[in-house]
Amino acid sequence: MSRIALVTLVVDDYDEAIRFYTEALGFRLVEDEPRPDGARWVVVRPGDRQDGVGLLLARAKGEDQRARIGDQTGGRVGFFLHTEDFAGDHARMLAAGVTFLEEPRHEAYGSVAVFQDLYGNRWDLLQPATAATA
Repeated sequence: MSRIALVTLVVDDYDEAIRFYTEALGFRLVEDEPRPDGARWVVVRPGDRQDGVGLLLARAKGEDQRARIGDQTGGRVGFFLHTEDFAGDHARMLAAGVTFLEEPRHEAYGSVAVFQDLYGNRWDLLQPATAATA
């Protein structure tokens, strides 16, 4: 069986990205290994599971990559962070300084609010309706 293991997120600085994802969003730092070219292999994952998709935090190289920091999906929501405790995670993230672009909404598919990461990429914090009733 195939699965997506990592998604690359272009960042400006490894350490500030690690701080944001681990402290503000509660992700785990899974790997932080130096590479021979001076880059680092940095992987963060949400939650405790080992089998979910991780983010490879990749420092931008060159102007083309730097131009994409914070706008990797052309202004669309590009990342979806599922939760089993929407209200708790929303409150914790607000207290950690995460910028939400809207008030929480309760839709047929679940509770959701759009937030942005430290660079401006848009994310959904989403508690699927099935998780709320499970």
